[in-house]
Formats: sequence, structure tokens, C-alpha cells
Amino acid sequence: MEGMIYRFIKVWLTILTSLCYSHAIGTIVPKGTKRLLFLLPIVCLFLFLPLNLNSPNLGGVTAFFIAWLCNFKLLLFAFNKGPLSSGKHNISLPLFFAVACLPIKIQQTQHPKSHQNKEIHSSARKSKEGLVNYAVKGLVLAILVRVYDYIEHMHPNILMFLYSLHMYFLLEIILAIGSAMVRSFSRLELEPQFNEPYLSTSLQDFWGKRWNLMVTSILRPTVYEPTLRFFSTVIGRKWAPLPSVFATFVVSGLMHELMFYYMVRCIPTGEISWFFVLHGFCLALEIGLKKTLSGKCKLPWVVTGPLTVGFVLGTAIWLFIPQFSRCKVDVRAFEEYTQLSALLKNLSEKVLGILSDC
Repeated sequence: MEGMIYRFIKVWLTILTSLCYSHAIGTIVPKGTKRLLFLLPIVCLFLFLPLNLNSPNLGGVTAFFIAWLCNFKLLLFAFNKGPLSSGKHNISLPLFFAVACLPIKIQQTQHPKSHQNKEIHSSARKSKEGLVNYAVKGLVLAILVRVYDYIEHMHPNILMFLYSLHMYFLLEIILAIGSAMVRSFSRLELEPQFNEPYLSTSLQDFWGKRWNLMVTSILRPTVYEPTLRFFSTVIGRKWAPLPSVFATFVVSGLMHELMFYYMVRCIPTGEISWFFVLHGFCLALEIGLKKTLSGKCKLPWVVTGPLTVGFVLGTAIWLFIPQFSRCKVDVRAFEEYTQLSALLKNLSEKVLGILSDC
């Protein structure tokens, strides 16, 4: 475990050094193809670096943050677009690090001064509610880890359902920690990464407004909007969103397949990609039906909510979640939790020993 942590630190020092170079390129090289050529070596390096971390937890998080999100942000930055660009002036280097490395997005909406006090009180209330929300989810996650001790007595589908909850709670908590770190030193208002996805009333609501919104916000300018412009000239603006949505989900599926490879180093079976292809097709179909019916046949949320959540969970248990068991990534992840716990225990004992000697 100590060797893996050393490699983890080494990888992230390389990432920060590379981002210093990228920030400098943004100030020296004009936007466009020329800046893109200077940034492409960094993009390739960021695709390689997670391979140095043969760890489902450390390698998976690094791959998601750097090989996917940061690389897409750098590609946008080459053309002075995306969260790393701020109009005519480049953002500061510390903020550049944070926005590039972490799945965060700064809120662009500025409120009038007359509403500032109301916004401050509202922000404080939301902060307290958020702490309670994450505390509850953290507690549930801890309970799930203990429940896995009885894994041999569980039905496979029940276990897949628990893994789904585990993935959701762990991902939301990790993203929230990154967001809280940036908010504490920058005092910037950040957009939420999740918005209670279990309350979704449609696939469009789930994928567009509730689930992992940082991925949505980076796929929109890099994939959806360019394909939308292309298909608008081919089939017209009304129906162009359908193939654009499907293309976005195809790219998302390929990137998830790559993230999974970084975590497990198993030969892909394509089922993760098929999960997103299926959802892309169903979402395009849903959008097409809405355009055709024009709101004439709208089902109540008590019907659409359970159908949406049930479809997402059912297809995830069918195609997505079983891949973690197939490559034993769940076993390796739990072993890492045990090793980390032992490491922290040893460190705490050493610190207490030093303090007692003093």
C-alpha cells in the first residue's frame, strides 16, 4: 500500500507540473490549432499516467479526473472555450489547477446586490442541509461496507443492487469533497455535481439534470453541441438533437469503458458501452416522442418516476454493475480498504507514541 501511495503522489506531481505548462501555453500561444498542438502531448501524457496506478480506488479516481474530465477541458481550452477559459483573461494558476483536476464547475450567474443577503442566508441553509445529506449518505455507505461481510448469503441481484448504491454514494461523496476543498479556499459558488437522481421523472431529467452533472457539462460542449450543429444542417434544427444525444452517449460509453480498464486492467467485453448505447437510443426515442406529442399525453410523476429509476437500475444491474464482479474489482477494492485502515492505524499509533514520549 505504501508503494502505491508513493506512485500516486508521483503521478499527481507530474499532473500539476503538466498543468503549469498548460497554463503558460494559454498565455503565450493564441487559441486555435496551434495551441491544440502544444497541448496534445499533455493530453497523451494524461491518458498514460493512470496506468501507473494499479489500484481500483486511486487509479479509478485519477483516471476519471485526469484522463477524461481534464483532457476534455484541455481540448476546449485549446480553442479558448470551457471552464479553463475566462473570456479575454486567463484564470489564476491555483484556480486553473482546481478546475482542471477536479470535477467542479464555477457558477456563472451573478445575482443583483439587492439579493445578496437573501442569497447568503439561502447558501448557508443549503450548506447545512448538504452536510446532513452527505453525513447520512456516508453512514449508509459505511453500513454497506459492513453488510458485505455476509456476501455469501446474498442473492446475486441483491448484491448488484447494493453495489449500485455503493457506487452512487461513493461517487457523490468523493465529488462533494473535491467541491468543498475548492469552495473553502476560493470562496466561489460551485454548481452541484448531483441533484437527487432517485427523484428523476424521465431519462432526460436523470441524465441531463440530476446524474453526475460534471460529465454532462463537459460532454455538452465537446460532443453534443458540435454534432448538433452538424445535424442541424442535415436534418433540420427540430430533429437534430436526436442523433446528437445518441452520439454523446456513444462517446460516454467509450470513455466509461476506458475508465473501467484503468480500474481493472481486464479486456473489455463492451457491455458497459452497450449500457450507454441503450440509454442513448432510449433517450433519443423519449425526446422524439415528446416532440411528436407536444405535451398532449403527459403521465404523472408517480408513474414516470418509478419507471425511470427502475429502468436505470434494471439496465445497470444487467449490463454495468456485473463487470465489477467479473474482474474481481470489488474484492480488490475491499482489500484496499482493509490495507488503508491498517496503515492509518499504524500511523496513528506512531504519532501517539511520539506525543507520549514528549
